Amino acid sequence: MIKRIGLLTSGGDCQALNATMRGVVKALATMLNEHELEVYGFDDGYKGLIYGKYRMLTSRDFSGILTQGGTIIGTSRQPFKLMRVPDENGLDKVEAMKQTYYKLCLDCLVILGGNGTQKTANLLREEGLNVIHLPKTIDNDIYGTDMTFGFQSAVNIAVNAIDAIHSTAASHGRVFIVEIMGHKVGSLTLESGIAGGADIILIPEIPYDTKKVIEAIEKRAKAGKRFTILAVAEGAISKEDAKLSKKEYKEKLIERAKKYPSVSYEIADKITKKTGQEVRITVPGHTQRGGEPCAYDRVLSTRLGAGAAEAIMEEDYGCMIAIINGKIKRVPLTECAGKLKTVSPKDQTVKAAKMIGISFGD
Repeated sequence: MIKRIGLLTSGGDCQALNATMRGVVKALATMLNEHELEVYGFDDGYKGLIYGKYRMLTSRDFSGILTQGGTIIGTSRQPFKLMRVPDENGLDKVEAMKQTYYKLCLDCLVILGGNGTQKTANLLREEGLNVIHLPKTIDNDIYGTDMTFGFQSAVNIAVNAIDAIHSTAASHGRVFIVEIMGHKVGSLTLESGIAGGADIILIPEIPYDTKKVIEAIEKRAKAGKRFTILAVAEGAISKEDAKLSKKEYKEKLIERAKKYPSVSYEIADKITKKTGQEVRITVPGHTQRGGEPCAYDRVLSTRLGAGAAEAIMEEDYGCMIAIINGKIKRVPLTECAGKLKTVSPKDQTVKAAKMIGISFGD
């Protein structure tokens, strides 16, 4: 009996997508005979599934990609809220995805992606397709799993950026801001900031008071410290802005963009005006998504991929393959789709950071 599976990677890329697909296919190939597995890769995420753009993949495609970043089948962002909206030619995207699935007689569609990707995976499950989701995101914000692949690799890159800033910050006696990815969730900034020895960490879940931030900088200066390093999440928000409605905050962001490229530049401007200190900003940006996956992610991806293969062999679909307390588990999509895992201000990691003197501006 031939097993036919589809693979697609959707949303922002990260370092361990290839390693995870490799885990799925190599595990299935080991459990099946040579001619019992057919693998179809969909080009550029859900676009490939919608428009029937795919290719058959062989074992050769998965050789030598454990250490390769990005994704060999391409990716794209397809907002979940637009999945039920016909395209510019009036095409029903959901119906088109189903037709492609049935045309290829797939036994299962393995979907690698973050929160939006997962919501669409759950939509396809509701439409009767056999799907398995694998949790990918550098933000580690997927509910129902302790860790996502891509996160640790991104942490390592962000930490390298902060490490490199230390020497120049100390030499010139400046305030440096390193802006880390993360619009809604601060896990990446939190762990990178602690590991990199940042003095101040600002994340979306803990609104900051600019006065408190400046106090922390001045306290270091009085103690004879020549520099201060801030790790700031893209989505860091002030206490004043946190009180605004969603509509008001959106309007505020539009106005801010006319003057500042991001929140870090606004914070830097306020620090300079208040203290007179020079502030420099470093934005690692998409380097955090690039390069080789770290050793941790290679192992995690292999385990998650093998876990997906096992679920396929057991025909247990409609789930996310997660790691919980060090064990690979299957979490029903009904329990995790549409939920966001955020950093609790009472988290032990936050508590430990505060205990060693790191300021969160609160």
